Amino acid sequence: MSSQFYSILFHHILLYHFLFLFNIYYIESHLNSFLSDGRRAFASFLQSEYSQENIEFWVACEDFKQTSVDKMNLKAKMIFERYIDADSPSEVNLDSATREQARKNLERCDASCFEEAQSKIFTLMEKDSYRRFLKSKLFMDLSQPLTHNKPCSLEKKGKQHISDHSQCLPSYA
Repeated sequence: MSSQFYSILFHHILLYHFLFLFNIYYIESHLNSFLSDGRRAFASFLQSEYSQENIEFWVACEDFKQTSVDKMNLKAKMIFERYIDADSPSEVNLDSATREQARKNLERCDASCFEEAQSKIFTLMEKDSYRRFLKSKLFMDLSQPLTHNKPCSLEKKGKQHISDHSQCLPSYA
């Protein structure tokens, strides 16, 4: 076989790998965008129900798990004072035993400090808020392809202006 054949073959293999990697990147970026848009839509729904502190707390806990050890104590205290402490500004709905356990966990502050509280709030959202979200007009609007620049229900409520539907789930059909 000629060297020209091997050169062409080599370029085709490189092109194939490039396209393969590009497709993986494209799919991952769209999936991440879809998940991000979905979380944003759910957060908007929770805000409309005056319970956005639940998703804020859950996200704060996820962020806390990635915190460097030297900053954990300060961040844990901030999370506790904002979401868990009785009469805190964004108090989440936890039973007293879980609240007390979280207070004790502050003494040995590590990445699992809020694990039980986060799990209870996740379950609360999963069994309560999320089920209502799936039946909501907002979710129904977001589940349908956008047609004729029809506004999503966030715009209809006048909560905010979303000219590019950035907070509505896009259709990835």
